[in-house]
Amino acid sequence: MSARTGLSRAILATAFCLAQSALVQAHAPETSLRPSDRPIDRPIDGPDERHSAISTGITENALRESSVVQTAALLPQTLVATPVDLSSSSTKMRPVLRPVSAQILAVAALPSDLSQLGPDQSLRPWLRPDSVVEQALFKRRKLRKGSVCGDIEIQGRTVGSVAATLPGCGAKDAVRVKSVAGVTLSQESLMTCDMAKALKRWVDKDVRTAFGRRNPVVTLRVAAHYACRTRNNRPGAKISEHGRGKAIDISGFKLEDGTMVTVLEGWRTRSTRKRLVKIWKAACGPFGTVLGPEADRYHQDHFHLDVARHRGGSYCR
Repeated sequence: MSARTGLSRAILATAFCLAQSALVQAHAPETSLRPSDRPIDRPIDGPDERHSAISTGITENALRESSVVQTAALLPQTLVATPVDLSSSSTKMRPVLRPVSAQILAVAALPSDLSQLGPDQSLRPWLRPDSVVEQALFKRRKLRKGSVCGDIEIQGRTVGSVAATLPGCGAKDAVRVKSVAGVTLSQESLMTCDMAKALKRWVDKDVRTAFGRRNPVVTLRVAAHYACRTRNNRPGAKISEHGRGKAIDISGFKLEDGTMVTVLEGWRTRSTRKRLVKIWKAACGPFGTVLGPEADRYHQDHFHLDVARHRGGSYCR
């Protein structure tokens, strides 16, 4: 009884499957489904136009070509020289030439003689004449010939050894300096090369900077240089650095416009005191001893500068 029941169920299941298959085949389409066309890129005035286009058998590709042709018709005639067959794939599109700019047209409209007002080519600086170069070389050669102590900015002449008239005086390899760093000394001063180099460094870096470039210093007034004597000419005192060629006294500064700024008067004048104080302070470094108007009564009218060495460094008062 159970075997017959199982067979009946199998027959019924098979019959059900065959009925379902027949039903699916009855409702299946005769051909495969195709995707709908892509919407048209150009705007359409309304649904009637789309409906009429589809109903009359116009394809979407034809509508695209029609929109391109209408767009080309709206372009200026200068850009569309000849009609182009867009339906032909063999046609090669070339870019339209760029229109002439307004600047070029304006330049072309200028009169022909107007171009003479400007140079035909970019200006270049003229080459220096040979005479200028020769003068510069001659001047440098002359400065080198008149230099001492191996520095072209120290002009003077070589003296050599200076004999001593008192014990402790005298100098070796001394020179007579006429100018330093382009600034003339009021009198040729006898000194050693160490003193001359310190003086040049002070004048070039500090003195000329303090008075500026508009009215620079052109001359140093020298109150004293080499002299075989004691300090402040006091009897029994030590030999001064002046007696060794290592000191110089500066009492004034002559400017380019002829103005003479003296240490005696300038130290008391408000307009020049600041500059003289700056010069006095700057000297404390290149020189070992710097004495000014406030040092003592012997130095009220000049700066004493020497290259003596002290254990505690520079002595500045």
